[in-house]
Amino acid sequence: MKLSKLLLTTDCSPFSSGAEREAINLAKRFNSELYILSVIETNPEFTALAPGILEKIEEKTRNLLNEIRQRAEKEGIRSEIVIRESDMPHKLIIDEAQKRRCEIIIMGRRGRTGITRLLMGSVTARTVGHSPVNVLIVPRAAKIEFKNIVIATDASRFSEAAQQEAIQLAHDTGANLYAIAVTRPDATLERIKESEDALMRINSDSQKEGIKVETELVKNRPHERIYEAILEYAKRRNADLIVLGSHGRTGLTRLLIGSVAERVIGHAECAVLVVKTPT
Repeated sequence: MKLSKLLLTTDCSPFSSGAEREAINLAKRFNSELYILSVIETNPEFTALAPGILEKIEEKTRNLLNEIRQRAEKEGIRSEIVIRESDMPHKLIIDEAQKRRCEIIIMGRRGRTGITRLLMGSVTARTVGHSPVNVLIVPRAAKIEFKNIVIATDASRFSEAAQQEAIQLAHDTGANLYAIAVTRPDATLERIKESEDALMRINSDSQKEGIKVETELVKNRPHERIYEAILEYAKRRNADLIVLGSHGRTGLTRLLIGSVAERVIGHAECAVLVVKTPT
């Protein structure tokens, strides 16, 4: 997994503190350049009623980003702060990642309660949904120690891209690797066979890299949701990172609302890496 350039995006709130901390740790571990971005959401009507408010917000934001940069520089990390204004923050975040050729976007997450959009925060949700770049979501208390990585597969080509990233990460960091596939109670024999084959491919690809992987096929119990089975497995394995595939550059409706990925991201105690498949 190439991590020469990282884009940390922060709203300077406590919810971003985990992302800030782990971005610095990742940059140090992989000798990466770190871009520290904050997007000030603009509302023309509000700023018209409060002249000078944007300047005050930008000054406060710059001071907070400078504190993050100072922490990074103490670790010997090359870093740069970026402040932008936009009424569509997720689009600007994605544009910055592409313009600076960052391999990953690192973001925080809101609390573990609330309705669908509030689980991640709407900016995080939209960034995950639309970004062609891999996105790492870090809950406030999560620490990525690369001890135990869980790859969740749905036997799609999107999961295949994710498993390659997970295998490479395990290879580069020495982490233990675990793989899970969950089938629904009413799954057909064909569907179960597809899941079994996907786990066998993960095992085979891992062996080629000299990595031992433990796999588990879970036949979902009635009334248990797929994301709950994945999270239970990750907790049982003491995972500090879950790796998921993403179904391309689709919008919230198709990718996140009601999806397994959205709920894993919204409820996981550990960090979640969403791997994008080139279209």
